[in-house]
Amino acid sequence: MQKHVIIVAGGKGSRLGSILPKQFTGVCGKPVLIHTFDPFVRYSPELQFTLVLPEKYISVWERICREHSFNIRHRIVAGGPTRFHSVKNALKALPPSGLVAVHDGVRPVITPGLVSRVFHFAERFGTAIPVVPVRESVRLVDHALSTACPRNRVRIVQTPQCFRSEMLINAYNKNYREEFTDDATVVEAEGERLFLVDGEHSNIKISTDTDLLIAKALLQHGKTKADFDS
Repeated sequence: MQKHVIIVAGGKGSRLGSILPKQFTGVCGKPVLIHTFDPFVRYSPELQFTLVLPEKYISVWERICREHSFNIRHRIVAGGPTRFHSVKNALKALPPSGLVAVHDGVRPVITPGLVSRVFHFAERFGTAIPVVPVRESVRLVDHALSTACPRNRVRIVQTPQCFRSEMLINAYNKNYREEFTDDATVVEAEGERLFLVDGEHSNIKISTDTDLLIAKALLQHGKTKADFDS
């Protein structure tokens, strides 16, 4: 079964306060986005990649590829106003069969094991959503009031989220809604059942300077899920 990867890097990344979007920020000698490709290639060099970028930064990425001799074959698609629109644009270039894993471009610290896990379970069950348990206490907030929520019933959702191609393409054949914060919510709106798999606590999403420091430390020391959880 053919396996595709959509790497979504269509955001502007303004929270880091840099001139370039955060996916181009240098970490351990390479831009974040190049690190993000690495675990997928280590899992299988036969994967078919589609990269979603802000249209105005496509030429920047092409220059970065030349400067870093990055020659992993991939298709480039211009992003849209939201993540939903960016993924929808990418899906237009994919065939309606096989498996598709959708991953945030600013999650560079994943392992080939996680990639293998989501593809394996999506092939068996149609969907595979990586999640990790919540370690802190959790409260539900409703205006000025809040109530405790049992943390053993809560999971943090990550990417890559993997689906059978026809299921994902069909799910995105609708108009955008605010509750569509990831691919799982889009697919769930079609009445599909989501299969949860073990994620990795080290699989952080870089949104702030603190996230960038943590990602740098993890990449420098080659941290795995087991290392990070111990």
